This record gives sequence, C-alpha cells and structure tokens, in this order.
Amino acid sequence: MSSVEDTRTNIMLIRHFGETQQQLALAEKLPLHICFCLAPRYLDATYRQYAFMLKGLREVAKECNRLDIQFHLLSGELGQNLASFVEKWKFGAVVTDFNPLRIPLQWIETVKKHLPADVPFIQVDAHNVVPCWEASEKLEYGARTIRGKITKLLPEFLSEIPLVDTHPHSASRAAEPVDWEEVLSSLEVDRSVGEVDWAQPGSCGGMAMLESFIEQRLRLFATHRNNPNWDALSHLSPWIHTGQLSAQRVVKQVKREKNASESVASFIEELVVRRELADNFCFYNHNYDNISGAYDWAKKTLQDHAKDRRQYLYTKEQLENAKTHDQLWNAAQRQLVLEGKMHGFLRMYWAKKILEWTASPEEALSIAIYLNDRLSLDGCDPNGYVGCMWSVCGIHDQGWAERPIFGKIRFMNYAGCKRKFDVAQFERKCAAIKENSNKDTKKSSFNN
Repeated sequence: MSSVEDTRTNIMLIRHFGETQQQLALAEKLPLHICFCLAPRYLDATYRQYAFMLKGLREVAKECNRLDIQFHLLSGELGQNLASFVEKWKFGAVVTDFNPLRIPLQWIETVKKHLPADVPFIQVDAHNVVPCWEASEKLEYGARTIRGKITKLLPEFLSEIPLVDTHPHSASRAAEPVDWEEVLSSLEVDRSVGEVDWAQPGSCGGMAMLESFIEQRLRLFATHRNNPNWDALSHLSPWIHTGQLSAQRVVKQVKREKNASESVASFIEELVVRRELADNFCFYNHNYDNISGAYDWAKKTLQDHAKDRRQYLYTKEQLENAKTHDQLWNAAQRQLVLEGKMHGFLRMYWAKKILEWTASPEEALSIAIYLNDRLSLDGCDPNGYVGCMWSVCGIHDQGWAERPIFGKIRFMNYAGCKRKFDVAQFERKCAAIKENSNKDTKKSSFNN
C-alpha cells in the first residue's frame, strides 16, 4: 500500500461488509467503500433469491450510512465496469470475498485483468471459517479426509470477529443513492417464483433466526435433525448463503451453549466440516455440476445401468409441479415451491427419486440442479451442487449393493422413509401448506 497511498485515496470492499477491510482502511487512514456488483441474471436464480439478497443489501446500505461508509451498487458486466469505477474513484486497494463456483471465479479473473496495475487486489475467504485454500490444497475424497485438517486449524481461524465501528476517515464525495424499488423492477429474472414470508432478509433477520435456533431447536438437533416432522434445524442457510450471516459468527454463538454439547458438535460438523467439504469439491473440481465430476466407479456404474428400464418417467415440468405417483416426493417438492426450502433428509430422497424417474443420470442431475437453483433460497450454492452430486453420482460416498438404475449408488425408497419418520404426517403438513397458500392467494387477489 505504501507505494500508492500518495495517489490513491480510498479502500473498496466488493460484495461483503467486512471488519478486516476496515482495519486495512484504518491502517492507511483512508475512506472505506462497500461495492456490490449486481448481475441482472445469474444461472437459474429467480426473483425469490434476488429479492432476498437485495433486501439484505438495503439493510447493509443503511448500516453503512450510519457508520460513515459509502455504499455503491453497480450493475452490468463486472470486469470493465468495476475497473473504470476503481479508476474514477481512485481506490487505493480492492478487497473481495471468495466463492468457489465457476462464474464468480471467472469474475475475479476478469477484475484482476482490468484493474489498474498500481491497485492491490486482495481476496479473503469470509465464506468459510477455515479458508478453502488453507483447509486443503487438493480435492478431498470425503468428510473423513478433510475433517482432521479443518479441526486442526479451527483454533487458529475461529477467532472473535471485531465489530465494524463508525469510520473516522470520511470520503470526499458521497455514493449515488440507490433506488431499491427500481433495482428490483429492472431484474431480468423469472418473477413467477415469488418471495416467502418465513425468512426476513438481512442480518437482523438472520440473527433473530440464530437466536431462536439456540433457544428452541439446538437441543433437538443431534437426535431429531433427520425427522422432517420435528422443527430441529437451524433454517440459517439463506442468510449464510447470501453473506448476511457469517458461518464464523454462527459457530461462535452456538459454541457458547453449554447444555447441548452433543447437538453443538453435530451442528458444527454440518456447518463447518460438511459445508467446507462442499467448497473444496467445487473449487478443485471444475465439473462440480455434471457427471464428468463423479468418481470413476460412479461414472462406470451409472453408465452400466443407464439403459435400465424405468417404471416411471417424468418430465421436468411434471416434477416441478409435483405431479408424480409418490405423495412424499410431491409433498417435499411442494415445500420447496411454496417455502423456498426443503428438509435436508428429504433433499436426498428427492434427488435420488429424480434419478430413478428420468431417462438418464445426466438428465436427472440437470433437473435436480435446475429445480434447486430455481426454487430454493439457498440455491446456486456449493452445498446444493454437492448435495445433488452425492444423491445422483455418489460424491463423498461409497459403492453399495448393486441394483437396477442406481447401480452401486446409494439407494433410498419410500418404505425406508416410513421406517425413519411418520411419512403420512409430513404429507398432511405439506398439503396444509398448499391449501393455506391457495387461500392467501385468493384473499390477495380479492383485496386487489
């Protein structure tokens, strides 16, 4: 920084609001700016995900205003727009977060290519507790091969997060105000997938959900998390996915609970080890969302059984509309459509049935990813891709007894679910969700 501080006058953070970036700006006695670059469309994401993300960003913008930090919202092609923006505002350094997926990695390379040569470009992994490249330098086979590496590094990286304070170095000019309603109306996305009412966007909503988890559901997590009829899950993934709540802060809060040690350990296994295993897979395997990314044994067994007779075949549209013979599957899909979420245990069953009911493994994986990215609040996420790859391609799993269609891929069926939980109760619950949703729609239409 010392080589450029005479000519560059600001520090800019791309994407997320971070304490480390403020420390850098304080050290150089420079103003701090937060910039979010908005792609008008992204993969199969719909209005549901965009509205949640943007309403969370609106909260960030308000907080920035209170702390004398400038917030900028850019739109359009990232590389060129950001480079000219950096030059126009004479930023002294650019700091960005990490995302292991293909498109964000391409964005980073474009930004690096077009930035002025005298502007340092820094990337941090605020997405994980242990940075992805620190946890492992290679593609890990499964949880058992990465768990020890992450556990060893947790004491170093699971540190307290300092709060962001009012920034003492004011910018010489203010950012342009954001017309949030206009931004929402300008999105080039499918608006037929609407918002949900159970998840309040923004860090405040995320913290409220975290507090309710610790107080009401955490003690149930170890014993009941795989039962869809129990409210034992954290429900935090939408906020963690969008960066409105950090995994590190969640872990620190949960570890303070002394009366649920078994559940705390189980939850940290899911939030840290399994989640960072998903980032590892997507970062080191560029085929994280297609059959080519599967292990050799899985590719062979799926190919060997690709022509096996399917008793049922459904189209993508039939599956999206929950028009199958399996009422449990239909209930899970309705939950995804109406609530933007699906219980974790049922996501596995849901994806495996798509493999059983479509013409090929390639089609099954494509449909599973499409529906998850399109409908889930935490879609377009490494966990979603790895979940689909686990279900369809056996990623992070092992070979099982060979059977038609699945080959050696782990099998799940309706009877097995009935042995684990009251399937009829869950089906009734989702039927009630659908009925109430229809009533709300009719009421809303009448009032309009």
